[in-house]
Amino acid sequence: MPQHISTTEAKPSANPAQDGDHCDREACGSAACAAPTAQASNAGVGSRFRIATMDCATEEAEIRRELDRIPGIRNLNFRVGERSLAIDAPPDVMAQAVAAIRRIGFDPQPFAEEVSAEASVGHGHDHDDQHDANSSLKRLGLALGLAVCAELAAFFLPDTLPAKALGLGLAATAIWLAGFDVYQKGLNALLRGRLNINALMTVAVTGAVLIGQWPEAAMVMALYAIAELIEARAVDRARNAIQGLMAMAPEQADVRQADGSWQTVGVASVALDAVVRVRPGERVPLDGMLISGSTSIDQAPVTGESIPVDKAAGDPVFAGTINQTGSFEMRVTAAASNSTLARIIHAVEQAQGTRAPTQGFVDRFTAVYTPAVFAIALAVALLGPLVMGWAWLDAAYKALVMLVIACPCALVISTPVTVVSGLAAAARRGILIKGGVYLEEARKLKAIALDKTGTITEGKPKLVAWETLGAAIDRARAEAVAAALAGHSDHPVSKAIAQGLESSALAIEEFKALVGRGVEASVGGATYVLGNHRLIHERGQCSSALEAQLLEHEQAGRTVTLLASQEAVLALFAVADTIKPSSREAVADLKSLGIQPVMLTGDNQATATAIASQAGIDEARGNLLPEDKLAAIKALQAEHGPTAMTGDGINDAPALAQADIGVAMGAAGTDIAMEAADVVVMNDDLRRIAETVRLSQRTHRVLWQNISLALGIKAVFLVLALLGHATMWMAVFADMGASLLVVGNGLRLLRTRSGN
Repeated sequence: MPQHISTTEAKPSANPAQDGDHCDREACGSAACAAPTAQASNAGVGSRFRIATMDCATEEAEIRRELDRIPGIRNLNFRVGERSLAIDAPPDVMAQAVAAIRRIGFDPQPFAEEVSAEASVGHGHDHDDQHDANSSLKRLGLALGLAVCAELAAFFLPDTLPAKALGLGLAATAIWLAGFDVYQKGLNALLRGRLNINALMTVAVTGAVLIGQWPEAAMVMALYAIAELIEARAVDRARNAIQGLMAMAPEQADVRQADGSWQTVGVASVALDAVVRVRPGERVPLDGMLISGSTSIDQAPVTGESIPVDKAAGDPVFAGTINQTGSFEMRVTAAASNSTLARIIHAVEQAQGTRAPTQGFVDRFTAVYTPAVFAIALAVALLGPLVMGWAWLDAAYKALVMLVIACPCALVISTPVTVVSGLAAAARRGILIKGGVYLEEARKLKAIALDKTGTITEGKPKLVAWETLGAAIDRARAEAVAAALAGHSDHPVSKAIAQGLESSALAIEEFKALVGRGVEASVGGATYVLGNHRLIHERGQCSSALEAQLLEHEQAGRTVTLLASQEAVLALFAVADTIKPSSREAVADLKSLGIQPVMLTGDNQATATAIASQAGIDEARGNLLPEDKLAAIKALQAEHGPTAMTGDGINDAPALAQADIGVAMGAAGTDIAMEAADVVVMNDDLRRIAETVRLSQRTHRVLWQNISLALGIKAVFLVLALLGHATMWMAVFADMGASLLVVGNGLRLLRTRSGN
């Protein structure tokens, strides 16, 4: 079948800003600047490459454009955050692709696919990156020292040829140590007619040397290189905010062997259905199902729940959660690379690559901004002496300062680092947002359609009331007979009755199921039935008083089951799917945000109205088929505007697709729900939706704060440059300061807590 080509395919970017005006810094080695990623299809061994100098979307775009000229490439999977590229192509085409990448100045190095859980979520090169950062720090420290010496030589040494030669040598060495990569990339960009930060710095530093400002050129290049290294460390916090979750899962597990002994092995080698032992205080190493023991589990890393959850045999547990009380044994249900935690991280990494609406604005702006400032700087250099009477060297210097100020890094980086921080903050709360677009758009919601079962209600029927009818049987006998009959039925309503009553020791005989009606059996020689309204009506045992009683319960949203003998109806049992304790608070929270909640359900209208009333919802629509829910979503969109839909990701698929944002509830461990929705609430707490809206509002505020900061600082220093009050090194500090300010402001979202 045809291969799916994502936004990372080998096609030219439709957005010029993506190609040439993104920041070109080490900082962009983080997910904050990562371009969208796609799942590489059938990528074979040796088709994945590490490209150490692929720092940002600029380099990705250059590689993508070059590979676009080669027919036969089926798919590309760029991961700028880990500086890797997977190419899906036949062997002969693969060789052409590698050669093409090397032609444009990159060095792709193939590496074997890691099989560990950490590698599956992008941890394969953390050690290499740390080593590279330490090496860079030493090299840049030396470059800065030489630049300072060059400045001192220019200031203190006499204006002689040997002194100038010494100063120039010191400056040239500093520039070479700090800026060799920048020059290489800058020349490559200029040859292709692209004005990115490397091109601007190359022109600015070269120009400074040519007009005799070589000490300042050296200082600018050293400060610039150090600034980008500092910025990289700051931006990495956003990338590591999600990947840090994976570190919570242990690397080893105690696995039971065939002879009954226990052996500690790496989690990556643990097979499905293996039995693993977890002691109190340990983290659960893999997803699994308890088979013996009981305990209390802190599930915060996966679901965001602050209260530990009791677990017993048959209950699921998730990798990375914390066993708090008792030892237990579990059967592994998912490989390390496919655990719920790993899937969360993978989904968020993909979401980090999607382009938020504000990012589109920034890209369009920078596509015009950088060339415009370059043109202004050129005009200052050429026209300043003619129009303003400036000296040629002064005009050239002012123009070079403007080129440094023109760097759009702070502006470009302001959006992705904020969005990534917002996504990470949501994930820590058990909310998986599938892209920046949904994070930004959630604040615009005006209505939300809420499914009843499992969203507003517990999704599990419970016995909420029962009573004897008349004096034909005493309460204890009625309870014992009903429990005996219900205990032999698999029907959910019968199970709820059996669980709600004291267990019965009565023996039953001649048990039979009455399809669609209930059950019948002999107890102590007497025949009893436990069935629904229809069965009692067919037996002719309904009185007007009983009908009134039944109607009262049904209008309250309850399912009624009756116990009857051959002579009379003996007892009434009311079962209901009760609302969650948090539902009323969640609905009130949504209303306070100006969002109109509406309940959509396939249950009868009486039940829908009753449950909606308990939850504080003013509008409820019952008896809805999937196509009816779809029509309801369209109607809500027409009446209110942007509308969200909550569902299980399966039965409500048409409505989820139609809604502006589809939300899956209680999806921990569920593949289908995680794939189907735009937002996934890992536990089934409806209050998380209001939290998502508030996080969206806060993210929007921070985004525009960052854009204002970046543009404001640029504007101030452009004016200072024109007035002759700004130097090149001041421009570098201003650029670095702006970048660090927007990064720090964006990272504030990581501190988001419930209710923020």
